[in-house]
Amino acid sequence: METVLRYRGRAISRADVAIIGRLIAEHPEASRRALSIKLCEAWSWRQQNGALCDALCRGLLLALYRAGHITLPAPRRRAVPRWRAPESVEVLAVPLESRLSELSSIQIRQVRRTGDEALVDSLIAQHHYLGYARPVGEHLKYLVTEQGWPIACFCWSSAPRHLGPRDRHIGWSAQARKTNVRYVAYQSRFLILPWVRVAHLASHLLGRMSRQLSEDWQKLYAHPIYFTETFVDPQRYRGTCYRAANWTYLGMTTGRGKDAPTTRPNRPLKQVYGYPLVKDFRRRLCALD
Repeated sequence: METVLRYRGRAISRADVAIIGRLIAEHPEASRRALSIKLCEAWSWRQQNGALCDALCRGLLLALYRAGHITLPAPRRRAVPRWRAPESVEVLAVPLESRLSELSSIQIRQVRRTGDEALVDSLIAQHHYLGYARPVGEHLKYLVTEQGWPIACFCWSSAPRHLGPRDRHIGWSAQARKTNVRYVAYQSRFLILPWVRVAHLASHLLGRMSRQLSEDWQKLYAHPIYFTETFVDPQRYRGTCYRAANWTYLGMTTGRGKDAPTTRPNRPLKQVYGYPLVKDFRRRLCALD
C-alpha cells in the first residue's frame, strides 16, 4: 500500500489519509485537539502508560495538512510558546569541602512534578555549561542534597532513536530498536554545584542513581529502564567519573544531530558512554515479543 508520509517512524498510507479525512468530515465542529483525540482512540494509539498520544497525533495531522493531504479546521486560538526559561531560584551557596566518607545524609530525590522541580531547572540554567533545555518525551529530574542543602542535580530523558555507538553495542535490529528504545534513558544533564568540592562524589552519585532510576521510571511511566547513556564533551571533560562508576565508552558521535540536512558535522563530536541496569540488557532490548 502506497505510503504518502512517514512521521516518527509510522508509515501513513493513502487509506490512512482517507480514514482521517472521513473523521474530519464527520466532526465538522471539532477542534484540532478534539480530532487528534478521536484519531488516537480510533487507532488505539497510546503511550506505554496508557495515555493517548495526543501531542504526537496533533503533529501528524499538522504534517499531513502542510503536505496538502487533509484540510484542518482553523486553530481555535493563537498559538503561544508553552515553554519559558526557568525562573531563577536563589540558593545560598554554602561551600562544601569534605571527604565523601564524612557526608552522612546524602539524599537523591526524584522531583519531576513536585515543588522542587523549579529548583532543579534553575540550578541547571545557572550553573551547567549547556544551560537548561526543555526535556523531550518521558523524563525525570533529581535533586541531590546533603543535610538538606542542594549539592547536585540530574536530568534524564527519552533516548535518541538513532545512536550508532549505542546501537552497535546493543546489537539490536532496526525493528527491535524501534520497539524497545523506550527502555533506554539518556542522562541529559549532570551537575555538581560549583561550590561543592568532594572527591569521588560524582562516581558515587552515578552508582546510586543506577540503583533507583528504573524503579522511579516505572512509577511515573509504567515501564522500567534497562540501559542508560550519556554524552561527554572531550574538549571539556575526560569522562573520569563515568569510567570510575563502570560506565563503558561506546564511541564517538558523528556531530550531525538527529535532523541534520547533510552528512557534515554541525556540532562538537562527543564521547558516548553507556551503563546497563540489568545483566541481560541485550536479550531484553533485542527481543521482539
